[in-house]
Amino acid sequence: MKYNLKNGFSRRSFIRSSAAGIIGSVAAPMFLNGCSGNDGNERKLKNVDVTEILPTSPDGAPLKAGLVGCGGRGTGAACDFISAGNGLQITALGDVFQDKLDACRKTLEKKEQQIADENCFIGFDAYQKVIDSGVDIVLLCTPPVFRPSHFEYAVLNNKHCFIEKPCAVDPVGAKQIMVSGKRATQQKLSVISGTIRRSQKDCIETYRRVAGGAIGEIVSAHVSRMSGALWHINRRPEWNDMEYMLRNWVNFCWTSGDHIVEQFVHEIDQMSWFTGDKNPVRAEATGGRQRRVTGDMYDNFSVEYLYGDGHRAHCTTRQIDGCDNQTVVTVYGTKGYTNCYDTIYNLDGTVLWKYPHPKSGDSDQSMAVPNPFVQEHIRLVTAIRSKQPVNDVENHVRSTLMAIMGREAAYSGKFVTWDNIMASTMKLGPETYIFGSVPGIKEEIPLAGKETKV
Repeated sequence: MKYNLKNGFSRRSFIRSSAAGIIGSVAAPMFLNGCSGNDGNERKLKNVDVTEILPTSPDGAPLKAGLVGCGGRGTGAACDFISAGNGLQITALGDVFQDKLDACRKTLEKKEQQIADENCFIGFDAYQKVIDSGVDIVLLCTPPVFRPSHFEYAVLNNKHCFIEKPCAVDPVGAKQIMVSGKRATQQKLSVISGTIRRSQKDCIETYRRVAGGAIGEIVSAHVSRMSGALWHINRRPEWNDMEYMLRNWVNFCWTSGDHIVEQFVHEIDQMSWFTGDKNPVRAEATGGRQRRVTGDMYDNFSVEYLYGDGHRAHCTTRQIDGCDNQTVVTVYGTKGYTNCYDTIYNLDGTVLWKYPHPKSGDSDQSMAVPNPFVQEHIRLVTAIRSKQPVNDVENHVRSTLMAIMGREAAYSGKFVTWDNIMASTMKLGPETYIFGSVPGIKEEIPLAGKETKV
């Protein structure tokens, strides 16, 4: 497979022109309180508006949701949705594999969710049948290569959506999401993405203070997600190319976007959030493959993003067994730094502020951190029932495109700019989805310095 970012947009020009206005501006912070260090000194902060964390969604008319993608994450999202309040029901399921749908259905039955046979759909068109089945909300949880077309169809049919991260695997798909997101806003639909840190209470309270000026002006960031290898599935003799690649989807770039896009997007998104949700100017990267045993992806990346104001963010990720592991998101400012989860530090390393996590035996649990996976759906249901639409597509697309920038810079060995990405016609995967051979896609590893110049 050639990884090539072409200039010009040809038949995708509509997506590019429609998307251009979505990704440019960021709303200014609005509301916040002070921040006291261990020495008692008060650091005056500006007020910043943040996402409200609610214990549950408000009661209201029953809402029916359909799940597209019945794997582990999709099943989890369905369970999180029905945990988000009263009157919530999963009424339709769709997947390309019968065994995945059956396992999901069995799990939901244990949670008193009975899905009728006529609302269980198998095949590449199952998403359309789920959306057309009379649901109010669609949970889009397939491998991300399918997300753009599924989201587009859902919005065209006036459905509220939960869209799991990442939103796409290539620039064309990401910009297709942007266009559908803009249409969703026009139709007053609510859309919530699976970038969970923006729905996590301690992260939100930390962000509130950082955005209010607790660490001063942002000067740099360091992000690291070092973990063991993800699962993989060896090919079985009875599987054709498509079945093998979809069952082993986290190991193919066209289905997952590579792990920098599929998983590391969480940390990239968290860093982007804390540094002001700005578009980077350029990505400079290296990467490689040492231990991965199937598919066509790398198992390590190191990316540096350069921003227009001169600050840089270094982001590195690895999926190799037997190594030390860590996940850190550190943002540095002129007055201090933060771990972007629950602590703000002075420049000398002393703690300026720490989130007051209650202990299990404390009588006051008001600062306990609710499950952010459930909180995403509480936000979605609350927006629908209160008739106050929310739509976080812009930031989701930005973070996905940043991850794609890093991947393509590493694959090619060339610097990749934001303008390159926004002008790109790169679309990964086959033109049509059918079980059988998948032309043009092999288990070949990209070689830096030998791919077409971006």
